[in-house]
Amino acid sequence: MNSPVHITFLGGLGEIGRNCAAIEVDERIVLLDCGQLFPYKHPGVDSILPDFKWLLDRRNDIEACVVSHPHEDHIGGIPHLFRHLSVPIYGSPFTLGMIKAKLESHEVELPPLVVVEDNETHEIGRFECEFLPVTHSTSGGLMTIFRTPQGVILHSSDFKLDPTPVDGRLTDLKRVSDISKKEGIRLLLADSTNAENEGVSLSESEIGPILEDVFNENEGRRIIVGTFSSHIHRIQQIADAATKTDRKLAILGPSMIRNVALARELGLLKVSDRVLLNEKELKKFRSDKVCIICTGSQAEPRAAISMMSVGKHPLVEIDRNDTVIFSSSPIPGNEASIFRVHNNLVRLGARIVHSGKLKIHTTGHGKAGELLALHEASNPELFIPVHGEYTHLLGHEEIALSRGMDQSKILRCEDGDSVCLDEHGLHLEGSVSGEYLMVDVRGAEVSNDLVKERISLGGEGFILVRVLIDKKRRKLLEDPFVTTLGWVETGDEEKYLNGIIEEVVKVLDDALTNGEFDQKELTRLVRRATGKFVDLKTGRRPVLIPLVEIN
Repeated sequence: MNSPVHITFLGGLGEIGRNCAAIEVDERIVLLDCGQLFPYKHPGVDSILPDFKWLLDRRNDIEACVVSHPHEDHIGGIPHLFRHLSVPIYGSPFTLGMIKAKLESHEVELPPLVVVEDNETHEIGRFECEFLPVTHSTSGGLMTIFRTPQGVILHSSDFKLDPTPVDGRLTDLKRVSDISKKEGIRLLLADSTNAENEGVSLSESEIGPILEDVFNENEGRRIIVGTFSSHIHRIQQIADAATKTDRKLAILGPSMIRNVALARELGLLKVSDRVLLNEKELKKFRSDKVCIICTGSQAEPRAAISMMSVGKHPLVEIDRNDTVIFSSSPIPGNEASIFRVHNNLVRLGARIVHSGKLKIHTTGHGKAGELLALHEASNPELFIPVHGEYTHLLGHEEIALSRGMDQSKILRCEDGDSVCLDEHGLHLEGSVSGEYLMVDVRGAEVSNDLVKERISLGGEGFILVRVLIDKKRRKLLEDPFVTTLGWVETGDEEKYLNGIIEEVVKVLDDALTNGEFDQKELTRLVRRATGKFVDLKTGRRPVLIPLVEIN
């Protein structure tokens, strides 16, 4: 009997982010991606990661980490995890270049980085892994064929079927079809992000001419383009449009500068030194002959465009001669922040161009027609939809069902699920933690309780009550000290704070008269009296901070 294959999903199922799975045979594990989720309502949190406890408990069983491509939702968790373990990381040259820079910036010792070229095969642990090129909104994406004792497992990576990619690098569906016909594909794990969108996606190469038109229409104005720093194909087209309209290029933002340099070094981005301006040259050069490529298309707080929008960028001051192009679509959850940046820029006089007005962006994820083509080429026996919100997973399931796959052959999973692939098929076998691991900018863990407290402080304010008790005399040494921020209007504070003092004095007088001197119990009584008064008078839920000192 052949060994079963176990797959444990630590993230990426039911949300866009934290993509991470462990594929295991004979107690040897290969990790597939290790991503982060960007915080959306988590004050003081820099990254939301998979809960790595199960992995770290089994760190000696981990052979390697295979990385499909260098987007943050696939590599953002690597610095945190690799503080605690060191195994080889496999990926394309661009992916590994970005990972190397990320690890160095976090001062994490570099593990072995194994470069994978298109269509290469590597023995990794108990698996034979074949890597196929895929087209996506970054360079060097890889689809992975895992040959296992239970047959071929195909992980699609994030992909689209672009017939005219900027770099000419097509998703290799032909090889997928060949493998399906010769070996059969036992299990498909496939990107579900655009499963609910009918048709096929726009080719990336169709964006360039539209950008060039925008550049021509804005002759005599400075052009600032915000896009993702890893989207080398888009950066190439922006650079081409700038060159064709006789503009010099300035690259701003640490990640943009780093990734452009890496892509040029690897030959993925073709931009001449002659058209590039450094910071000193940018300050002196004619603004109407400049195109600035920078970060901030998602209104990231420290990104270049965000800083420009509030007049805090050290090099660029926005005025009526500026056209700012947002060459991206809003990531769900970022809309309000992006619109705020748009409004700030317009107030400063800028003209705004975004994907809601013109087709200056296209997705990197295949739509329903492209996902169907992948299913047709791979013709899998079994299927697990991955990478997407829960509705995306359901939509992808419908695509599989539409081509005749039986419902019993499809397994719908969530974060933390562990599944087993054996001679009998595919079935759930247990679960591990699928909870969030939240870390701050230093990489220190942030508890859920602390985040809840910060949210409460930010939304309802706080009330501090300090009480001094004379144990011998069984009485308060003085009236309680009460202060607040963010609870009620300043003009109403005195009235409400005096009311709290009265309630606290009353409850403590009774307790002390009855011989109660346990600090925990007295603290509980102060909290209860304060909370009851606050709820009765205002219906609010501020954070209560009772401090009881017994002398």
